[in-house]
Amino acid sequence: MLKDLIIRRFSAVFRSRRSSWLVLGLTAIAVALLFAFLPKPASDSYPPSGLPSSAESAKVSALLAAFPSADTTVGIVVYDRGGDDLTAADRTAIAERATALATLSTTPEAVRPQFSDDGSAALVAVPVSSSDDVGTPAADLRTAAAKSLPSGLTAQLTGPVGFQDDVSNSFAGADFRLLLVTVLVVAALLIITYRSPVLWIVPLAVVGTADGLAGVVVKALAEPLGLTVDASISGILSVLVFGAGTNYALLLVARYREELTRTPDRFAAMRTAVTSAGPAIAASGGTVALSLLTLLLATLSTNRALGFACAVGVVVAILFALVALPAALVICGRRLFWPFIPRVADTAPETGDTPRGFWAGLGTRVSHRPVVVSVVAVVGLGVLALGLSGYAVGLSQTAQLLGDPASVTAQKVIDRSFSAGLTSRTTVLAPTSVADDATELAKGTTGVSSAAAGDAHAGRTEISVSLTAEPESDAAFRTIERLRDGYADGDGSLAQTLVGGTDATALDTQNAANHDQDLVIPIILAIVFVVLLLLLRSLVAPILLIASVLATFFASLGASTFLFTHVFGFDALDSSVTLFAFLFLVALGVDYNIFLTTRAREESALHGTRPGMIRALSSTGAVITSAGVLLAAVFAVLGVLPVVALTQVGIIVCIGVLLDTLVVRTVLVPALVFVTGNAFWWPSRPHHGAHMR
Repeated sequence: MLKDLIIRRFSAVFRSRRSSWLVLGLTAIAVALLFAFLPKPASDSYPPSGLPSSAESAKVSALLAAFPSADTTVGIVVYDRGGDDLTAADRTAIAERATALATLSTTPEAVRPQFSDDGSAALVAVPVSSSDDVGTPAADLRTAAAKSLPSGLTAQLTGPVGFQDDVSNSFAGADFRLLLVTVLVVAALLIITYRSPVLWIVPLAVVGTADGLAGVVVKALAEPLGLTVDASISGILSVLVFGAGTNYALLLVARYREELTRTPDRFAAMRTAVTSAGPAIAASGGTVALSLLTLLLATLSTNRALGFACAVGVVVAILFALVALPAALVICGRRLFWPFIPRVADTAPETGDTPRGFWAGLGTRVSHRPVVVSVVAVVGLGVLALGLSGYAVGLSQTAQLLGDPASVTAQKVIDRSFSAGLTSRTTVLAPTSVADDATELAKGTTGVSSAAAGDAHAGRTEISVSLTAEPESDAAFRTIERLRDGYADGDGSLAQTLVGGTDATALDTQNAANHDQDLVIPIILAIVFVVLLLLLRSLVAPILLIASVLATFFASLGASTFLFTHVFGFDALDSSVTLFAFLFLVALGVDYNIFLTTRAREESALHGTRPGMIRALSSTGAVITSAGVLLAAVFAVLGVLPVVALTQVGIIVCIGVLLDTLVVRTVLVPALVFVTGNAFWWPSRPHHGAHMR
């Protein structure tokens, strides 16, 4: 194949110490130039909605941009005593703080304290100028609100300003924290895997450089393409580059070490390792990159940005794994593996020797009862998938952050003592000629607490609507849908009324995410099938391998859903989680399929299908397990960020990769090969040297 020929020609550059130094030097120069001259735009800390302009809430936002109140937002300060009644001194202090807060507002006359009917809480809504940086107004509001309060009385900021500031703060320093924890996890696992105090440094340095370069390249290319790379995308990018890059490094080092036991020439060993492992690395990485690029077809711009960023990151990881890492390894020599230095005299096997060790023994035992093993593995995965009975999508605003940030705590006080929907902003834009009718229709809609007409501009009137439900909850979404249906069924100009605001934006985002999921998932499966078809030259193998990956996905999603519901207390999955988890699990799961089956095909050509699979499992079992455990741990690192969506993605992928590594790739797939025999490779016949045994 052309790919194999290219890799064989490329591997020839590792023929001497001088040529390897040249490769490493040119790589370092290229990296330095890219770091120095590529533009470095700042990333957004607050994730945008990413909705297309055709979404109704996006239309409302575009029209509101021309209104007099377009540059204003609101911070809501909530006062309470933990549920106890407010005292007279508390009420006096709150009134004084409202006066102070009014000096920070764009409309001071509108800043007045509101006391709850139960007497346990008060709130002050403060309109302020909106800007990309909410940190300064949020800090000013908190300082003014909390000054000279009676003992026991607390002031907490929520509303659009408070919630956006808490989300931004949750990503503050996220790149450094995520990178630090990821590096520590990868370093620890590499030391355990290699059992060497030195060897781990080389792949970690190479992958770390790849991660840094990927971040720079992605940000430089994203801006001209109109894509926004926020802190959450940067975090996932780092995790993916470290995870995938280290996986490729493990595969290459394992094959290099194996070849060092067969030849005294380390350069020949590296050329063989690159020639043998290179196609698998290129194919698996290419599959991941192509799968990620399918997100460019998505409706949400955040999905498109993630797909583009991560695809670039995977390509960078492949290049470093096949260029910089081999050069660095051969320059360092065999002593890099100290204290377990591979030598020809130690373990050099004859080609026909029977493989030994744990993985060969496991493969042999599976080959004796492949049907039983297949049934047990599938039933086990099916049991885990039963957790999907609790599957639900859509988190309320207060459920999107871990811990107890002030905006969430304050919202709970509002839920208890005021209308839960008081802090959300639902905006109805109606033709001015029917503004009164639109206002009355809103007031009469189930789930609406109040509605009042406001500013008018260019033939449309803004109507502020308050809902009774918690922001971004299912109940709030149903109210938005009732409003839209009511206006759509109205007569004449009333049918032109649009409903937007925070709840409407969240609803449109969830609907767009569902659309993207339905569109992208079949395309990803088609790409994986075609790649496996071309790589293995078989029709049966891709079908069975994709079925095993899908079984892993549903099992991990079911097990994770059970944990989310019964252990972590999450009400549901974030709207983006299912698609992201599917993408990473399927794309990365194919990595292990490719690593195992390409080696099995290679061995089957010499020994037959059954012994070929046992030999492939013997050769790749340890490295696949190490790679899977490392990748699972790296994705689990996403949990260091206090964002529920990233934690959920990390947990699902972590569980899925462990299932894929420890059960599917090491037990189920070999069992399926043993059951199908030579038919696994149909219509090709790689087993030229022996009959199946």
